[in-house]
Amino acid sequence: MRNSRVFAPGAGGSRLTSIHRAPRRDDAERFRPHVPGDGGGALRAGIARLEEPLREVGLAHEDPGLVPGGWGRPSGGGRADGGLERAPCRDSRARGPRFDEPLERNGYAWWYVDALSDDGQAGITIIGLVGSVFSPFYAAARKRGLADPLAHCSMNVAIYGRQRDAWAFTERGGTDVRRYRTALVIGPSSMEWERDTLTVRFEERSAPWPSRISGSVRIMPTALADAQFTLDSHGRHRWGPIAPLARAEVCIRHPETTRWSGTAYLDSNAGDEPLEDAFTGWSWARASARGRTVVTYDTLRRDGSRQCIAQSFDEHGRSAAVGPFAERRVERTLWGMDRPVHVDPGTSPRLLRTLEDTPFYARSEIAGTFLGERARGVHETLSLDRFRSRVVQFMLPYRMRRA
Repeated sequence: MRNSRVFAPGAGGSRLTSIHRAPRRDDAERFRPHVPGDGGGALRAGIARLEEPLREVGLAHEDPGLVPGGWGRPSGGGRADGGLERAPCRDSRARGPRFDEPLERNGYAWWYVDALSDDGQAGITIIGLVGSVFSPFYAAARKRGLADPLAHCSMNVAIYGRQRDAWAFTERGGTDVRRYRTALVIGPSSMEWERDTLTVRFEERSAPWPSRISGSVRIMPTALADAQFTLDSHGRHRWGPIAPLARAEVCIRHPETTRWSGTAYLDSNAGDEPLEDAFTGWSWARASARGRTVVTYDTLRRDGSRQCIAQSFDEHGRSAAVGPFAERRVERTLWGMDRPVHVDPGTSPRLLRTLEDTPFYARSEIAGTFLGERARGVHETLSLDRFRSRVVQFMLPYRMRRA
């Protein structure tokens, strides 16, 4: 069995940029119309400034350039021991997500948002994927050779309501996908970064039983991070926390009309090859309470090595490596997925709710003690060996549709 000790990143924290604002109210009546079919038109009437001309953001092979989240150099030159991959960027690219960076063929980038309501009754997770890493269609295309990630994009929306849940994962490509520096459009859904706020608007259909899922989420960071981390041994997979500590305003129109606010989190991942080429699996968690978010990212690499990044982010713009934590487990999922959680030594985590339970992936709401403080948050565990199996690849199209 591999060493189960949790390693924190290298010495020294990273700078965050503090943000202070008065909360703004989300209003369903202000939703803008869907993206026009005219490729030369604006994203939505009046939404994006689009100071840059509309252009196809394609693939780069000689120079992959920057990667989403503000990395300042191409991959490969950093440390593989969990330390900071590169010095933080100091220009505008470090502030918030960057949606238009070039991607390698067979590569990917995603922007992940989650939020939990203050009353503990509701939650939401949204992932904008360019090169949809869990798509059976993208996996099949990669088997035929080098595949274009822009042909396999999805806006995955998972709503955990007070009365019912909803799930949408539709893959799109071609003219249904547009990328700009500060905005990502996938079909009728979009992410837009403006004035240090991320607004997500979604209009999707669930599967396998089609029903409408629509609404908006506004993510308002307390502070912006500019730390970046390498996840694998060769610098091909990277993680960047963008807003580890944030507030969310959520407005759901379908399947049920509801509004709520709560704690939120925003980050980004990018890679130059399929996830399953570098990892056998991982567990990840973020827990937020009293002005601080603790993030643990425990990766199991295909070469047999293991790394756990553990970072604390506070509301005053400070981040620091923390730990070591103790690895404890909550009960397995119905599909038998293990759920290791990293908490303070001498304490035990508690499972509050299983949010997603699939043969290769589980998402959960958990509570535990982190740095001497009780906090709740989101936990995920992933088995890429299970994902690669023929049985899972056969089952996936029933949950993920291709438009």
